Amino acid sequence: MKISSRGHYALRAMVDLAIHGKERPRTLANVSLIQDIPQLYLEQLMLKLRRAGLVQSIRGPHGGFLLAKKPSEIAVGDILKAVDESIYPGECVETLDSQLGCQKAGGCATHLFYEKLAKQIDETVNSVSLEELCSEAEELQNGKALRHNYNFEI
Repeated sequence: MKISSRGHYALRAMVDLAIHGKERPRTLANVSLIQDIPQLYLEQLMLKLRRAGLVQSIRGPHGGFLLAKKPSEIAVGDILKAVDESIYPGECVETLDSQLGCQKAGGCATHLFYEKLAKQIDETVNSVSLEELCSEAEELQNGKALRHNYNFEI
């Protein structure tokens, strides 16, 4: 699994909105500058995130973007899915729906491994909330060592 710049940028933008967009909407220009994300690319990502119901846009001179849900209600998997980021380990397991995946699923010695790996990845990205990412980001800013509790056992 390799998360592309699209996924990284979407996660960074959402963390930014969760941390800095509590009192008032964040402008694209501000998020773009602070997170070092090209503004035109960020516009495309925010459109996808809005369509997925994860952010809302506010028009006007004091407009911008806000989270549409509480950070605790948004999973990393929701964000990645909203921007069409594939989280599965290669072509063999493009989806957890085995009928849409590999044509050699029944006769491939490695398919079961990739299927288990895909399930672990799916469980992990859907168990980590945006709120947890924000807590970790704030700990990093405060100079604290991170102690995650993610189980990467396969």
